[in-house]
Amino acid sequence: MNHYQEITLIPDAETNLGFLWEKVYQQTHLALVENKNITGGSDVGVSFPQYGDKNFPAGTKLRLFAKTVTQLQQLNIQKWLNRLTDYTHITSIKDVPTSGTQFAIFRRRQFMTNPYRLAKRRAKRKGESIEQALEHYSNFNDKETKLPYINMVSLSSEDKNRFRLFIEREIVENSSEAVFSCYGLSSRDKAKQASVPWF
Repeated sequence: MNHYQEITLIPDAETNLGFLWEKVYQQTHLALVENKNITGGSDVGVSFPQYGDKNFPAGTKLRLFAKTVTQLQQLNIQKWLNRLTDYTHITSIKDVPTSGTQFAIFRRRQFMTNPYRLAKRRAKRKGESIEQALEHYSNFNDKETKLPYINMVSLSSEDKNRFRLFIEREIVENSSEAVFSCYGLSSRDKAKQASVPWF
């Protein structure tokens, strides 16, 4: 990963940071899907340089990393965020610093946090009615996590389900190359982990 572009989210009194993250990341995801490589993944990875911020765990910045300038130019993130120009600042494409850079692996972490979704799966698996399956999860407690997340809409499902995209970070000493998902995140599979520069 030799080049990057940084997006800064700029909330105001009427548009909060959580809402902005939802809109910016949804559009970034669509851009990555539109530009996926022949393996079905992405050559562009993402980083959250203010990850763990006390005010807002995802921070206010998103970085897009690629091996070549051409890959970021083809992504053309400005086009995808065109409707959000009042709420975002996008830098030009820059070179990754050559010294003092660590590496980070950002990956999706999924939790069983939706009892209705769990009930739907159970009903299908066990041949129960949805009511019977919901009864099974009547004492369900959401699993608590302090991981940053972004609210998303699943555009691939018919009913456009909303979900939380939980993001986990691991700082590593060495870079690892692999294909990113179309969320710009690494695989959870240790053999297929993809890192981005961390500075």
